[in-house]
Amino acid sequence: MSIYPQLASEKTLSKVECQRLFHGRGHAYPGFEHINIDWLPPVVLVTLYQSVSDEWLAELVNMLRRDIPECRSVQVQYRFQPRAPFEVLWGEPVTDLVVEEHGLKYNIQLGRSQNVGLFLDMANGRQWVKENARDKKVLNLFAFTCGFSVAAIAGHAKSVLNVDNNSSVLKRGRENHRLNVHDMRSVNYDKLDIFKSFSRIKKRGPYGLIICDPPTLQKGSVNIRRDYPKIIRRIPQLSEPGGYILLCLNSPHLTEEFLQEMVAQECEDCQFVTDIKPPEVFKEAMEGKGLKTLVYQYLPN
Repeated sequence: MSIYPQLASEKTLSKVECQRLFHGRGHAYPGFEHINIDWLPPVVLVTLYQSVSDEWLAELVNMLRRDIPECRSVQVQYRFQPRAPFEVLWGEPVTDLVVEEHGLKYNIQLGRSQNVGLFLDMANGRQWVKENARDKKVLNLFAFTCGFSVAAIAGHAKSVLNVDNNSSVLKRGRENHRLNVHDMRSVNYDKLDIFKSFSRIKKRGPYGLIICDPPTLQKGSVNIRRDYPKIIRRIPQLSEPGGYILLCLNSPHLTEEFLQEMVAQECEDCQFVTDIKPPEVFKEAMEGKGLKTLVYQYLPN
């Protein structure tokens, strides 16, 4: 079992900042497609997508303890089991912690839901928002725990409207802003069904930056193939001229071309600006399988 030529080395491992250490799900390392390893200081989180032997897991824990002396807890999440349960393999039973990314703080919860509260592959996207949000009114669709909002306010955005249909994640978003001592008067949160609320969202605009990071499939609410075009064709109603649009696509089954073709068809006044790659550790064996993040600018004739 040698994951270790690929694991983040001691020189690159930040003792403070959260990061992915090993991305087996990218299928770039044959035999390890079933495992991801994340550093959420002071916790190492191992995510398994298939069963492994107790001996294999024990050996991995020993390696992690040896190579990351700052670690105080090694935990595993069994994503292949119903409800994706967590287990403490060694150390302290940490469930709530605060991690840092690019100098910003985020609340993390282990063992309460499938997702811990911060998607590490979007680190570069959050940094782009931080660097490009100054003086803009920002619309954050499918806000989740408001990571983009935290980055935008840190980048001196004029205001942010966070929209999600889940009140519990928006509550955690408020906590993330408080954690960073942000001016809460600049941040708003709306629990809405986005597809039924465009007129309400429009009233708060127009926006200088629109962020759209929808789930690929959410039973009863989102189907990316069906619903993403509905958002794109609303851009002229939501964006100010010259405004930026950050479009995210998480599906391994849909390519960057899917996004590009959809934008060309639904909003021809959107001009491509750049793409944002995930951190290098998110290596994918097949191009287009990982996170896709594209930046457009609304330039009406």
